[in-house]
Amino acid sequence: MTKRIEISPAPVPLEDYVKYFDPVFGKSNQREGFRSYLQGLLLPTERHKTLTGLVNTEPVVGAQQPRAQQLQWFLSESTWDERAVQAERLKLLREDPATAPTPDGVLVIDETGDRKDGHHTAHVGRQYLANLGKIDNGVVSVTSLWADERVYYPVDVEPYTPAHHFPKGKEDPHFRTKLKIAVELVRRAVQAQMPFRAVVADSFYGEDRGVKRGLRELGVGYVLALKPSHEWWHPIRAIGSFQEAARAGRWKSEERPGKWVKVTRTFRDGSSQQWWALEVITGPYGPQKQERVVIATTDPITLPDLTTFYLVTNLPAPGSERAQDSTLAAASLEEVVRLYGLRMWVEQSYKHVKHELGWSQYQVRSDKAIRRHWQLVCCAFSFCWSHASHSSENTTQEAREPSESQVPLQRSVPAAASATGGKNQREQRDAATGILADGPTSSTGMVGALDHAAALLERLVATAPTSCVATAAHLA
Repeated sequence: MTKRIEISPAPVPLEDYVKYFDPVFGKSNQREGFRSYLQGLLLPTERHKTLTGLVNTEPVVGAQQPRAQQLQWFLSESTWDERAVQAERLKLLREDPATAPTPDGVLVIDETGDRKDGHHTAHVGRQYLANLGKIDNGVVSVTSLWADERVYYPVDVEPYTPAHHFPKGKEDPHFRTKLKIAVELVRRAVQAQMPFRAVVADSFYGEDRGVKRGLRELGVGYVLALKPSHEWWHPIRAIGSFQEAARAGRWKSEERPGKWVKVTRTFRDGSSQQWWALEVITGPYGPQKQERVVIATTDPITLPDLTTFYLVTNLPAPGSERAQDSTLAAASLEEVVRLYGLRMWVEQSYKHVKHELGWSQYQVRSDKAIRRHWQLVCCAFSFCWSHASHSSENTTQEAREPSESQVPLQRSVPAAASATGGKNQREQRDAATGILADGPTSSTGMVGALDHAAALLERLVATAPTSCVATAAHLA
């Protein structure tokens, strides 16, 4: 077997992570490109994560320099499989006790949209962009995220392609709605044997019967949001809306809550919040029906918009006949609220970290290159957790064996690094791609970008819910 060409390693903590991906890349320049790209993504956000920003060169003119061209080739033309990279990334997450998924976690489905100019980029079109809250020209992707009270990370991503990209529009057999893509992402997670308690998603998915039917066919549990205006068929004078169901709960006060159950939600920063949950038993919903509906709120009288969940789930109620026959474990009211509460990872942390890592700042047009960029962002994201969970071990190793690949932190590219070299002149390329901007705690000796990765987690994980407990008096 031909011996592989050795390459200069990345800074120690990053090298400890990226070395596991080496079998995925058959060529030395691919392994170099992978290290350089992740190193650039982990830079602090003083610069955009464009190709020129990743290699620390000026826009437009710097795009013609060899190190920028090398990353462009790595992203757009090189022969490597982003699905193989994803498989290895998920394998590392599963094998690490700090990030291993458990059956108590959830699979969060969500979509994100980013503005993009022009009409020649794959998947681009005038459509609703959730990040902007309006219709604009851009690219939308549907993502799956695994989360529990400890950790969260991306599992899979699939772009949504607007109908005008297909010859027959929405009637084209290759056209897929975002709802169908969501079910497909869950199917992939099931096939990959990713454990989770339930699929959670907002009302865009919860209001669609096709999504719920698809999830039931896959045999997975779900806790999905419904709109406050959601109604169901009902006879005259029977309960037909959430507001009517809440009034029928006979709430008087905390001492006389009627059918409402007190639920305490505790957050990672140590704070807690008192909520109240109600099982809606009417019409098509109830413990003995195919689906249950739960109202969870901080105020059963006013049902404030920002602190009220309207949830539908197929998880059976404890003690019901469905619980005895179902393959899904029973879920109490507090468990249903806990599961949906984990979706807040997406709103409060995940989207912010993704954009810190340059999720939308790609400057490529092809479908293959866009998918690769997203996968590399997911790798950088996953490395953040790996670095955080093993930071003490990495720091000790770095103190004992300083990495030869670490170069002095600089704000400009040295003249030697900007020179054009031959195919095997790796020292100049390593010097150029190894330059990292100052991080928030670079005085500790850690490379700035790696400090920034840890700082991202430290700043953002504090807002996640950690537990949800119902009071014993109401559970009797």
